Amino acid sequence: MSESVIVAIISLAGTLLGTFAGIITSGKLTNYRIAELEKRVEKHNTIIERTYTLEKRESLSEEKLRLMDQRITNLERNSSQHSIN
Repeated sequence: MSESVIVAIISLAGTLLGTFAGIITSGKLTNYRIAELEKRVEKHNTIIERTYTLEKRESLSEEKLRLMDQRITNLERNSSQHSIN
């Protein structure tokens, strides 16, 4: 075999090894980044769920407060009407 053919085969082998190593490394990095993004999305979703729960509680508390205020107003009206009679 001539010297140039041997050099070409060695170059091809080096190129193939380098290419496959780059593909594997890139795949690992991509998988790592996707896993990190999934963690962040999960944290975000947890915060959204907690916010929704807090907003629901706040809405219920506001409704209870409104009803209590209405009952107090009614009691005050009834009390003032009884004191007049």
